[in-house]
Amino acid sequence: MVDWSGGNDTGPTPRKDAIWLGLVRDGVELPPRYLRNRAVAEAALTELIEGECSAGRRLLLGFDFPFGFPKGFAAGLTGCPDPFAVWEWLEARIEDTPRANTRFDLAGEINARFPGTGPFWFNGLKRDIAHLPRQNTRRGHGLPDRRVVENIARGAFTCWQMGGAGAVGGQVLTGLPVLNRLRHRFDGQLAVWPFEPLSSPVAVVEVWPTLINGAVKKASALGGIRDAHQVRLLARAVARLSLDDLSDMLDVSAPEEGWIMGLGHEDKLEKAASGGLHPPPLRDDCFALPAGVDWAPVDEAHELLRGRLGPVTGAVRLAAVQTLGRVLAEPVRAARANPPQPNSAVDGYAFAHSDTGAGAQVLPLAPGRSAAGVPYGAALPGGHALRILTGASLPEGADTVILQEDVTRGEGEIAFRGPVKRGANTREAGEDVAEGAQILPAGRVITPADLALMAATGVGDVTVREALRVAVISTGDELAEAGGPASGHQIYDANRPMLLAMLERFGAVPRDMGRVPDDRAALRAALDKAADGADAILTSGGASAGDEDHVSALLGGTGSRALWRIAIKPGRPLALGLWRGVPVFGLPGNPVAAMVCTLVFARPALGLLAGQGWSLPEPMLLPAGFAKSKKPGRREFLRARLRDGRVEVFASEGSGRISGLSWAEGLVELEDGAREIAPGDAVRYYPYSAFGL
Repeated sequence: MVDWSGGNDTGPTPRKDAIWLGLVRDGVELPPRYLRNRAVAEAALTELIEGECSAGRRLLLGFDFPFGFPKGFAAGLTGCPDPFAVWEWLEARIEDTPRANTRFDLAGEINARFPGTGPFWFNGLKRDIAHLPRQNTRRGHGLPDRRVVENIARGAFTCWQMGGAGAVGGQVLTGLPVLNRLRHRFDGQLAVWPFEPLSSPVAVVEVWPTLINGAVKKASALGGIRDAHQVRLLARAVARLSLDDLSDMLDVSAPEEGWIMGLGHEDKLEKAASGGLHPPPLRDDCFALPAGVDWAPVDEAHELLRGRLGPVTGAVRLAAVQTLGRVLAEPVRAARANPPQPNSAVDGYAFAHSDTGAGAQVLPLAPGRSAAGVPYGAALPGGHALRILTGASLPEGADTVILQEDVTRGEGEIAFRGPVKRGANTREAGEDVAEGAQILPAGRVITPADLALMAATGVGDVTVREALRVAVISTGDELAEAGGPASGHQIYDANRPMLLAMLERFGAVPRDMGRVPDDRAALRAALDKAADGADAILTSGGASAGDEDHVSALLGGTGSRALWRIAIKPGRPLALGLWRGVPVFGLPGNPVAAMVCTLVFARPALGLLAGQGWSLPEPMLLPAGFAKSKKPGRREFLRARLRDGRVEVFASEGSGRISGLSWAEGLVELEDGAREIAPGDAVRYYPYSAFGL
């Protein structure tokens, strides 16, 4: 699928409003390809067609500009109603280089051949062009304003408009000449729909990315270049169509004007474009506590979350180098062994072990050497040694290397003392990783070291989970925006900036939904908006059972709410539920409790939703630098930091002391039962980095 551009060269850095190519080959979705100008694009398309035809594969090529003009234009311009006559006419007259083209002048020249003013309009240049108006002031030319298909496709631009956002006139005048050259170059191998029967190996069709606008909008919300998302998702959608659905879309008669493939079948294309994996929806009762359970211990709450949540994100195929921080949706296997061939671990001399023995050894040197990337290229003669450098492949006939420091080199020969162990100073092929071996499991978050491993084993593309999108809402009349005015009874919203930053560190894509007052209708609207583009929602405040606790009330109204009273300090109330199928974590309004509950409960739960699996950090057992008497009943988390090998805790345990969050560098976990802690006793310490912060 190709997103075309009528403009000039867009430079070496990928950008919007350029030419992009999306490709799915044999069901494998490849990364979108940036093509900086039409010359580069034509060369890439030529290479693609040649490669697919040579491999015996059929190819469907989609372009996002009209293949024809309204009825009567072809005959008026060329004297023949054949749309290909227009293609030939345009190719013969357009002047097109990477830095400039004559599309506006050509439009003026065409207008001069028709009566009245027009049909083309919008001069995008600073200089005036004869017969090309700057605005839509056309009259008297006798041609329809739109093709039949454009009257059906709401929002489609007329091919007469030469410039402006979304206009396609310039794309037509620069694109059809390229397609005409491809048509002649691959005569007999390429057919253009709907003008020719699709019996050739290559089908060229007109497409319109707006048909999958919902999927494109959803992908673009995560960042990146919209044009790249369009070609990637449209290629994915068409590749996933059944043969029957594809046949239905191609069953069109439009012999002069052309047609948009898939028009009228938007639902099928959207569905096919909307994800890689299709995880099952969460059950409405996924947060329900077992009968008879009122206060849930932390470990029991963990088990309930772990057993009831699962991945909700789809998958996409990306270049491995683009996947840092993404979650693998499928295991990765080595495309090539590492090392691929036996090689030397040192600078030295290679020989056959069978040619040596104990005591003084003298071997003649074969001419040349073997270096990394520059192999010897021949078998080593028997009884000879060869100069070899670190990382160089062992030549055929050699299986052992002696370190250069252990050798005396003379004129055309070396001497050393044996015996040397067979295989000394060498690495076997596949010694590190065998070809086809699994190198990374599904669910792993890709690290810089993983990128190195995939590169070393020849892995080009991997299937990763789409990033988890998490919306954040703060609730309460008492909140004001930091840095703005606040009355004496208001406080600044500390939760939202904290939670948004935490989510980013967790690898999610945060969505800031703002502050919502204590108004049930306003909160309902905010939850509706959040659910439209998020995989999970975090709220803070309103998670208890009071009159103004609207989060709990609204989730209860859906029948999917569970108000978990958890035996934890700080925290306790945690409202959980589904809103229009999207899981909601209702956190306490107190920032200290909100942060602790996010780390202890939301973080591992979000990991499950993102496809990472369940993960809790491992604590460090360290001596306490404090004394404390703890009562039984609740698990406690104290703000703490490590100093001089001991863990010290914040002076106040009050959950309103937000300064303690910044003072601390981690948390101390105190078990559920009673405990007397004296300085030097071992305590469980979690640095913030253990949670990914």
